Amino acid sequence: MLDGTMQDFPLTLDQFLRHAAKWHPDAVLVTAREGGEPTRISYADLMDRALGVTAILAGHGMRRGDRVATMAWNSQAHVEVWYAIMGAGAVCHTLNPRLTAPQLATMLGQSQARILVVSADLVPLARQVTAQAPGIVQVLVIDGTAPDDWPLATELEPQIGTATRGAAWGGFAETAPSGLCFTSGTTGAPKGVTYTHRSSFLHTLKLLQTDVMALSGRDSVLVAVPMFHANAWGLPFAVPAVGGRLVLPGRHTDGASLARLIASEGVTVGVGVPTVWLGLVEHLDATGGELPSLERIIVGGSPLPPALMERIERRLGVIVQTSWGMTELSPSGTVAPATDGARDAALSGRPSVGVDLLLTDADGKPLPQQRGVEGHLRVRGVAVIDRYFGQEVPATDAEGWFPTGDLARIDGRGNLMITGRAKDLIKSGGEWINPAEIEALVGALPEVSLVAVIGRSHPKWGERPILLVETRDSIDDEGLLAPLHGKVAPWWLPDAVIRLDAMPLAGTGKIDKIRLRVQYGGG
Repeated sequence: MLDGTMQDFPLTLDQFLRHAAKWHPDAVLVTAREGGEPTRISYADLMDRALGVTAILAGHGMRRGDRVATMAWNSQAHVEVWYAIMGAGAVCHTLNPRLTAPQLATMLGQSQARILVVSADLVPLARQVTAQAPGIVQVLVIDGTAPDDWPLATELEPQIGTATRGAAWGGFAETAPSGLCFTSGTTGAPKGVTYTHRSSFLHTLKLLQTDVMALSGRDSVLVAVPMFHANAWGLPFAVPAVGGRLVLPGRHTDGASLARLIASEGVTVGVGVPTVWLGLVEHLDATGGELPSLERIIVGGSPLPPALMERIERRLGVIVQTSWGMTELSPSGTVAPATDGARDAALSGRPSVGVDLLLTDADGKPLPQQRGVEGHLRVRGVAVIDRYFGQEVPATDAEGWFPTGDLARIDGRGNLMITGRAKDLIKSGGEWINPAEIEALVGALPEVSLVAVIGRSHPKWGERPILLVETRDSIDDEGLLAPLHGKVAPWWLPDAVIRLDAMPLAGTGKIDKIRLRVQYGGG
């Protein structure tokens, strides 16, 4: 007697928009428009337009497996292009417009993309990039008009209405590549990470779990994390999957713009890096006003100072969920559940099913004790990188563990605490100093907005720590260093305090330590 079988249902990303269009046809995607009212479109109409975009791209030569590049902000048009590319089995290569033209041209050279989709206000940058990336033969402009004096470029919008809708989505293996994103490069050279349909599909299901992001059809979700960074944390897949309202801010994520958008769209969940929410709180403190619809904020990308977490929760009346992830993890690794009674900014939550963590020594040997000790963090799972784009050697060890470069602890309840980056450690007189411990203590001061500690070269000790701060209230150097006394070794105390009007941020909103080291680490 033969065993029964289950249907072969490929886990391809077009299924999320198909589902939303059929079962949540009246749910909407919202895009903020500068100087005007936000625009809204149903998922059913979004899918119809995305099918038209697939036909347009195919007319420009896009074939299954091709890389198609995008350099654009969070908008309806960008989401349409995403689904149009991925649904047809091509690969969406997202470019970070906050990088330099040579950096972007190098990435395009690696991906061999021939088509570039670009936001209209980024056309000047796109001209510089394509001048150094001769492989680009067609530029499609979204969210605005194409310049008349650039033969390479044409506007996408006028073509959508007349485009055919007969393009077939799906029909390829779920292990096919769907996206290409380069790491942020805040601590080293960017590397390409290739996502597959299967990995991103399973990553989406993970996000929807109750103890992760817990999204539902009643939620209005503001995606303040860029679509060019790790698939906007998977939210353009997850929100349509449950029929929630997907709210996109365009290019403007300042406090005033976000406050208007949250109020107009009844946003219940906001997702982004800490600096975004700092800007929102400071705007509300300066102008007044409340945002009663907002219930939760999910932060990641960089450590959240405890004082800022308390300030956000108190001012906005929300629950803050901390998280940890990497581009190589698609990117979610751990999230602190909203249901945890006692939240701690230092904790990044527990891994969900499909993610496993391991602490090792510096040589990659597993620590005999995994709880309550510091070690080098490794991870493996259903949406974790196996090999970087264009490289032949695996990015993992023989057992499939990916070394994250983070130092971490895991507490008795399985909560992850990132204690530093191995590359950030400062070697002074042959001994190691962990900047993250100093940053956590100084960052807890209510007067401090952002803080970074880097090593500065020293003729005797090799390196010595210096403290760089952006403050929101007056505080002297002694006050900034006071939390360190008795908490860290005396020789860990920074040699200098440098005050910055604005902390330099990388393209994803993280503190740009590479730039800080270039400017302040030389001596």
